[in-house]
Amino acid sequence: MIILGIETSCDETAAAVLTNNDNRITILSNVVASSASLQAKYGGIIPEQAAREQIKSIIPVIEESLRLASLAQGNSIELDAIAVTYGPGLIGSLLVGVETAKVLATTWEKPLIPVNHLLGHFYANWIIPPVIPGERSSRGNLDLKKIATSPASPDPRNDNLRLPSFPCLGLLVSGGHTDLVLFTDHGKYKYLGGTRDDAAGECFDKCARLLGLPYPGGPEIAKLASQGQALRFKLPIPMKGSKDFDFSYSGLKTAVANLMHTSEVGFDSSEVKQDLAASVENAIAQSLVDKVLLALKVYPVKDVMVAGGVAANQRLKENLESRVKSLGKNIKLHIPTPQLCTDNGVMIAAAAFFIKKSINPLKLQTDSNLSLS
Repeated sequence: MIILGIETSCDETAAAVLTNNDNRITILSNVVASSASLQAKYGGIIPEQAAREQIKSIIPVIEESLRLASLAQGNSIELDAIAVTYGPGLIGSLLVGVETAKVLATTWEKPLIPVNHLLGHFYANWIIPPVIPGERSSRGNLDLKKIATSPASPDPRNDNLRLPSFPCLGLLVSGGHTDLVLFTDHGKYKYLGGTRDDAAGECFDKCARLLGLPYPGGPEIAKLASQGQALRFKLPIPMKGSKDFDFSYSGLKTAVANLMHTSEVGFDSSEVKQDLAASVENAIAQSLVDKVLLALKVYPVKDVMVAGGVAANQRLKENLESRVKSLGKNIKLHIPTPQLCTDNGVMIAAAAFFIKKSINPLKLQTDSNLSLS
């Protein structure tokens, strides 16, 4: 089965072609066009501007993904279905992807499978082959990334390549969402908790702005933090000691702002910035890990999935691996490769293999407020 996945929920325009043979999902192509460099000039995403750039890039991105997929196959591909993100996200951006997918599904007479963007992130964990960065090119203000995968078959005896099994704990952590869910099967889950205000990724961005760092702030914070001392500044650990599975990051952002405004320490030096960045990163990572471990006490599962852009953070990954391993319960931690943590068409197509519920293209509507709860 071959599926074309389309993702346009935010400022990326992404398309990917995946095949599924004997429950082994292989990426034939993965193309992402981003207007991040353009949005960085304004310190964040301007929704209307992002949508206008996506209108320019959606057809070239899809065409390129189909071309690369044909090259990977050695001949022209025949799609079996089209999958598309229908929410949540920026309404203008969502419309670009959804309306394009509706036209293609109708014209090509292919099933159309709508995918919840948030659930889609988790399905990046079902991609076994390693992802190898390919060539880069640009199209106007858009950076176009082409990603290829290794065709080698994974060794099923290697536990590092084992797919998630149910029941499974899922942590979604990104710029707009921070949620904890318990999966019992594909598409079936119990919502455990989420952020009460800011998401973890949003906190990274806002703290980065306080430090004078460019957008997006998460990667910039991580760069500085790698050279800093995480214990220099005593920042609050969000929701520390709470017995529920909720998150909150507005208080941490405020604590950082207050520290910078009241402390006698000069925050212009690179060393001080590095230490504060490390302290922020440590506080966010610790709060996320604490909630995962709390959930594992209540729900003793053998698999934990992490998904979303913040899942690419190295400190979070290392802390989770260390704390989960310390439990001594042989729990497998699943985190996608960094390229698949951020928005992409791969995760949307991968989710469609398991969701499989198609819809009449004329009836599909976007839902910018879609959630997991």
